[in-house]
Amino acid sequence: MTDRIPLLIDTDPGVDDALALLMAFNDPRHELVGLTIAAGNVGLKHTVANALKLCEVAGVDVPVFAGADAPLLHPSPDAGYVHGQDGFGDVGYEAAKRKVEAEHAALAIIRLSHEHAGKLLLVALGPLTNVALALKLDPTLPQRIARLVVMGGAVTCQGNITPAAEFNIYFDPEAAHIVFEAFEHLDLADWEAVVAHGLLHDRVVGWFKTDSARGQFYERISEKTRMWSIDRRGDHWHAADALAMAFALEPEGALDVQSRPVSIELDGTHSRGATVVDWRRQEGKPDKAAILMKYDQQRFENLIQAALSASPA
Repeated sequence: MTDRIPLLIDTDPGVDDALALLMAFNDPRHELVGLTIAAGNVGLKHTVANALKLCEVAGVDVPVFAGADAPLLHPSPDAGYVHGQDGFGDVGYEAAKRKVEAEHAALAIIRLSHEHAGKLLLVALGPLTNVALALKLDPTLPQRIARLVVMGGAVTCQGNITPAAEFNIYFDPEAAHIVFEAFEHLDLADWEAVVAHGLLHDRVVGWFKTDSARGQFYERISEKTRMWSIDRRGDHWHAADALAMAFALEPEGALDVQSRPVSIELDGTHSRGATVVDWRRQEGKPDKAAILMKYDQQRFENLIQAALSASPA
């Protein structure tokens, strides 16, 4: 028996996903039981390969399950221009020796929810396609999830992929709608919170002065996106999935959380994929989403630095 919290991460690695995964690998209070992988930042071929490689570099033995290779209904652009066409900065790393599991990610989510019923922490760092598929196969899934943390949305519609929408939700808004409707409660770390918790580039560079294979690999794969960020966004780099992971692993670091109803916009010329928050509760819907507004910045940065300097157990 273990008192560690079982942790399942649905992800689309992606440089920012990789940092969040390193944080999870380094957390002693949680037992990582699986990585379920979707297309998002780049295509599924790359996101699966990236997950396998990161586990190999980190010396972590966790099953990796391939899932959805496209959104549920409509094609969507990826973010290769930010992360590199392979999602890991196009550094040309040698492929991992280990292979992906045969089980589909949606089926793995359902199975692991039964194996860890009432205890499972599910952290969704990418588009919500795999989770939506799992819900369609088994609508009772939310009853077995102790906590769902989602990185996604822009709670005042100041998006990063369109003027109104954040990338993860915009990539597959139908999937996001299914998930947001099905769960009675979820914790949300949105893009606007990420912007409010930027990381100074000079400080990040200092964190890479480490002998850790994890930190050295991450420095290589993140260079392209960090340079892109300096050119587009100035002094601060924004690690979206890392903030969501901090909220997931150490929720006590949250200094301001506001619970409100949230809906996903599925139509509209300018608003598809927007997360519409009923801030004044005008429609009388339940406060399903606990929205992270402020997190302890020092705690956040300490978690990242510790993850980058960690060595295999």
